[in-house]
Amino acid sequence: MFKNISKQIVFLSLLVNTLFFSGCVTPVKVEGSAMLPNFTDGDRLLMNNNIGGLQRGDLVYFQYPKDITKSYFKRVIGLPKETIEIRSGDTFINGQPLAEAYINQIYNQIERNLPPTVIPADNYFVMGDNRDNSSDSRSWGTISRDLILGKHYMTYSRSEKK
Repeated sequence: MFKNISKQIVFLSLLVNTLFFSGCVTPVKVEGSAMLPNFTDGDRLLMNNNIGGLQRGDLVYFQYPKDITKSYFKRVIGLPKETIEIRSGDTFINGQPLAEAYINQIYNQIERNLPPTVIPADNYFVMGDNRDNSSDSRSWGTISRDLILGKHYMTYSRSEKK
């Protein structure tokens, strides 16, 4: 039994090292509570640098548009050229309610509003899963595609903090 586990650990270590040193992935440490309950302060992630096409729900690591020396980790909510609106804390895309299974109501009690806003081409609207405690596109606007550094590939270590 231990022999198989050891082989799996060695294989995973080799895979992660190969991806890391080839420049395909970047390790990232989650800081803060903006992504609760899905990601906790101290969780360690690998971000895929080959982003490809982004979809709603993707988790991205990007340079903060107001200060590119800072990086954030958020969820893509709105895509280029869509109209996003938030009414009483509920998100609407092109007038339709967005089902957000990743949201826990404990972290979404403040009923914020955002008037209908068209997302510019090559831009994305991002939000933290902890809507009550997240600095995101609701405050500082959309992020340009060229600021996105990576897309969540895997979580390799969970913090003990809860």
